[in-house]
Amino acid sequence: MKYGLNLPNFGPQIDPDGLLGWARTAESAGFDNILLSDHVVLTDDANRRSPAPFYECLTTLSWLAGQTDSIRLGSGVLIGSHRHPAYLAHATATIDRLSAGRLIVGVGVGWTAQAFDVLGVPFHRRGRLTDTTLDTLAAAWASETYESPGASGTSRRIHGGPMPVQSPHPPLWIGGNGPAAIDRTNTRGTGWHPLHPSRQLCIAGSRALHEDKEFVPRIYFLPTDTPVQSPNRPLGYGTVDQIRTDIEFLSELGAGTVVLDTDPGDQRLRRSTADDLELVRYAGDALGMRAEATV
Repeated sequence: MKYGLNLPNFGPQIDPDGLLGWARTAESAGFDNILLSDHVVLTDDANRRSPAPFYECLTTLSWLAGQTDSIRLGSGVLIGSHRHPAYLAHATATIDRLSAGRLIVGVGVGWTAQAFDVLGVPFHRRGRLTDTTLDTLAAAWASETYESPGASGTSRRIHGGPMPVQSPHPPLWIGGNGPAAIDRTNTRGTGWHPLHPSRQLCIAGSRALHEDKEFVPRIYFLPTDTPVQSPNRPLGYGTVDQIRTDIEFLSELGAGTVVLDTDPGDQRLRRSTADDLELVRYAGDALGMRAEATV
């Protein structure tokens, strides 16, 4: 099993030193990848869940690429319609090149209606617009030139490059917990990346995936001293033994990578960066990540 880590690139606790501390601690603890969240603009609805300041995803990934050695770097997930598709294709290919092929591109449709309004993007069209973005990424990553429609209706040739290092292209994980996300994974992505899915969703969703698609769930890593007895216990919340059982359950469903999320959700419960990094180290030891990385 490989493990990813959701890196909180937001909140008053986070600064450049904190971001770097998270990335380097995850790398030394044996994590395979770190994922950053995305908001192009932070409106009130998003700020309640991911408070300011919010470090821009692609810029931060570029910076971390030069500050780390081997850990993979990704988005969990980019809002597919909040950047021009041609720009997003260019930026992601550049980051993959600068990181020597370590980029993971996670894309979702988004949920912050206020941000769509600010950016002038029709909220009700976010699914179709995201599909256009995914199609553009595929075209741009596959060839040094590709066709893109212009505002005039005339198709324009785009001269791309640099090309991604990874072949045929970086992993493309589709975020979302609904049927549309699974369909989008099967038609346009390489993996399905649901957020805090229930056991029932994991079973149904993994069965609906095509055989060549990855199942890459993000679950909590919130260890407790005593067992959590609730029948609705979220995956990743409980004793270390319970969390290990959760990961075995996901492995049996085909997950080869599980992304861990130490964010308690309620921002009033956020820990200090020092305490967070200690939890990251604990996760690496408790789940045997360094031992697995050397096998």
